[in-house]
Amino acid sequence: MLPIRVSSTGSHYQQKIGIRQFQLAADKPIEVGSADTGPTPTEYVLAGLGACKTMTIQMYAERKGWLVEKISVDVTLEKTPDGSQINALLTLKGNLTDEQRQRMKEIGDRCPVHKLLSHSLPIQTTLRQP
Repeated sequence: MLPIRVSSTGSHYQQKIGIRQFQLAADKPIEVGSADTGPTPTEYVLAGLGACKTMTIQMYAERKGWLVEKISVDVTLEKTPDGSQINALLTLKGNLTDEQRQRMKEIGDRCPVHKLLSHSLPIQTTLRQP
C-alpha cells in the first residue's frame, strides 16, 4: 500500500490529502473556527467503514448470484458513558430472504475496515527530519 500524504495548507485547520492519484481536503467545521472546506478526519474514517461494508457485501452478493438492487449504510459515531460507539444502519434493497439479509450483514462486519476499527491497533509515530 502506498503512503497517504496529509499536509497542512496554511489555511487554519485545512489539510490536503494525497491518496494515489486523488487529491482530497479535510477540515474542521466553521463553529470551531475553520472554513469547513472538507469532511473532518472522523467523517473520513466513518465513510471508509461504510464504503468497505457496502463493497464487501456487493462482492459477496455477486459471487452468490443474489440480486441486490441497492446497498446503503448510515454510519454514525455516538458518545457513550464508556467512550464512543460506531453505529452502522444497513439497508439491503432487493428480493432477498431473511437468511440472505442476515448473511450479508455478517459479511459486512468482516470487511477489512470493520476489523481494523474493532480491534486494538498500535500506532507508531516516528519523527523524521524535514
